[in-house]
Amino acid sequence: MPPAVNQFPFTAIVGQEELKLAIMLAVIDPAIGGVLITGHRGTAKSTAVRALADLLPPMMVVEGCPYQCDPATPSTLCPHCSDRAARAPKKSIKRAVPVVDLPLGATEDRVAGSVDIERALIEGVQAFSPGLLAAANRGFLYIDEVNLLEDHLVDLLLDVAASGVNVVEREGLSIRHPARFVLVGSGNPEEGELRPQLLDRFGLHARIRTLRDVTQRVEVVQRRLAFEADATAFIKKFTRSQTKLRKQLQAAIELRSKVTLSAEGLALAATLCDRLAIDGHRGELAVCRAAVALAALQQSAEAGREHVAKVAPLALAHRLRKDPLETTADDERVQRVLAEALA
Repeated sequence: MPPAVNQFPFTAIVGQEELKLAIMLAVIDPAIGGVLITGHRGTAKSTAVRALADLLPPMMVVEGCPYQCDPATPSTLCPHCSDRAARAPKKSIKRAVPVVDLPLGATEDRVAGSVDIERALIEGVQAFSPGLLAAANRGFLYIDEVNLLEDHLVDLLLDVAASGVNVVEREGLSIRHPARFVLVGSGNPEEGELRPQLLDRFGLHARIRTLRDVTQRVEVVQRRLAFEADATAFIKKFTRSQTKLRKQLQAAIELRSKVTLSAEGLALAATLCDRLAIDGHRGELAVCRAAVALAALQQSAEAGREHVAKVAPLALAHRLRKDPLETTADDERVQRVLAEALA
């Protein structure tokens, strides 16, 4: 898949290793539950997410299906494919994995879908016009400034993320369609807090900080200016590194189902969640899935304590109960308990 002409390459991003790792783990295993990225403005949050599209291996879809159904196992909920189950095999085509932007001011109809007014007026029939949730099925849904998203859209996303199904009822029209996607959100916490219900839905949380190394800051500016001066030439310089990472991710995706989680790794994940008093078991699941994905990325057949230790801050810091007497940051609390558990 050729790189987008005006897209800054993922491998050209300086520093921000936590951000890049979280995104790569979500690519390897979408079941981790998505990624929340918070940090100051101008720290490559949106750049990294939008650069993701060039790294994803293409997928096979049913030709003409607005929900990108897998030809091997089309969804029984798909309005386009379900009534064709008894017909001849569906024609399939190769398509890039969708990375769909959800604009901050989007209406519920734009997100969920609505009645196709044009067909209603011209043909006199009721028809459904799919929205952004349909476009993101089997892909990624990106929300910039997710902490400023309106409450009714947050509720909608929570329902769909939990069920993998979008239900739309408009003016006598009732539609159910598949909507399984990896949710990626970014925002500046200084501009507003994220609702706890949505925060808990994210499998990983990467906290991005402004780079403090002068050499890295210089490199950031030099690369950005070079990209703006000649995007095509700049992207060409990173073709090899982009191709290498794309192959690495593809190999990790293929290996992931074969990677086992060691008993010691699982015990460490459970111990951390217990000592941090994390509610429910989403924390353990996110840690274990992320550890397996990391092992696959490193081409290891087993995910052990070292993999769990690496991903634990990403998977657990945002799940901690808020303690007004606690003066340290959430990720520092996880690191402290992690050090105690490993001692």
